[in-house]
Amino acid sequence: MVYFKKRSTVLLLALSCTLAACSSQPSYTGNSTEQSLKQHANWQYTQEDATEVSYITDLVNIAGLDSLIEQAVANNPSFNQVHVALKLAYAQRDVTAASQWFSIDADFDAQRNETSGTQYSSSVGVSWEADVWQKIADNVAAQDMTIASNQATYQGAKDTLVASVIRTYLNIILQQDLLNIEQQRLTVLENNEQSIVERYQYGLGDLEALDTARTDTLSTRATIADYQEQIAQAKRALVLLVGVDKLENLPTTSVLPEVVEPLSALPEQDLARRPDLQSAYYNIQSKRYLVDVAYKDLLPSITLSASLSDLATTPSQALLTSPVWNLLGSLSAPLFQGGALRAQVDIAKLNAEQAFWEYQDTLLSAVNEVENALGQEQSLTQQQLQISKALASAKRSFSNYQSKYQQGLVDILDLLTVQQQVYDLQAQLSQINYTLLTNRIDLGLALGLGVSS
Repeated sequence: MVYFKKRSTVLLLALSCTLAACSSQPSYTGNSTEQSLKQHANWQYTQEDATEVSYITDLVNIAGLDSLIEQAVANNPSFNQVHVALKLAYAQRDVTAASQWFSIDADFDAQRNETSGTQYSSSVGVSWEADVWQKIADNVAAQDMTIASNQATYQGAKDTLVASVIRTYLNIILQQDLLNIEQQRLTVLENNEQSIVERYQYGLGDLEALDTARTDTLSTRATIADYQEQIAQAKRALVLLVGVDKLENLPTTSVLPEVVEPLSALPEQDLARRPDLQSAYYNIQSKRYLVDVAYKDLLPSITLSASLSDLATTPSQALLTSPVWNLLGSLSAPLFQGGALRAQVDIAKLNAEQAFWEYQDTLLSAVNEVENALGQEQSLTQQQLQISKALASAKRSFSNYQSKYQQGLVDILDLLTVQQQVYDLQAQLSQINYTLLTNRIDLGLALGLGVSS
């Protein structure tokens, strides 16, 4: 039996033709991201000794670092949460894409009443919504853009994690170097203190020099205790990043490795590699598709369905042995919902606009990060050069004062002051070297250098 009358068919076709013009509305475009990128023609700072590299791990070569990075990628809880979010986006896309297909449902019932006894019924139904306005396709496209955004976020989280591992590794080496400097200082101060005591016992010194020496010694011991704890904290931070309970074979060297300066290109090329900008861009595209979906929710929907059903007094006879079939086409359109659908359109457009401004915010922050890192490179290089010269001068001055002290021409306090200056400059130079190296890691991230996927 067919419940599909000619009059209904004519009405369906007439309404479809009347509303077809609605589906040809232009897609939401919003503001242009390409124009935003092209606004930045050149970087403010120029480079001299930079090296072209492909990945952030190419900037530094440290024994044992690759193993730590592999463990961090496999075990870091925060990074793995981002990975799960990416998998969820894929799963949600499958759910949305399933709406493009027809659905099949089967049903089997048994009913008993006083007059007719037990009756069994079965049915199989097929239904399908015709995506004449491409609303479902736009929903799937929005999910595809969300996946692309999450993939970029995943890559960005991976890059940041690897950079954090490198920075923390370098920090352990720095703290060990500073500890070694203070231990050398302590050894010299203890020897000086003993020498002053001996000179005082022979009547060649005074209590002021002894008190000054003891003050410096005690202060240095306090600094050593601080650096020892800083090393322990840095190692715990590395354990936290790697996501394990304990790490073996941590760095014992106190010599900072070489980190090359990454070469920048044109701003448009550098910024286009950044995962955070890619994620923000794909998020805009997703929101724009959802604007189209919100508009198409105002249009009618067309659904086709067919079914086979049977009714019998035994289960075997009810299994569609003599089925009755029907075919139905339906068209439904929203007529009045209190302005809810129009409000949903406005919300979707505002979400798309918000996504654009989030992209702009990310872009401006990215430009600022690159400019700051390039400026820091020049500043730190100059600081490194000047402190190195100052250290060499302080060492020559200490050698001269030591010779004069042995000749009795200068006081022990003058010698201690110059000697302290040497160790202070050594520690300052070590700090500058570390800051310069970590700034190059930051510059690599800012330029969009990541790790191999």
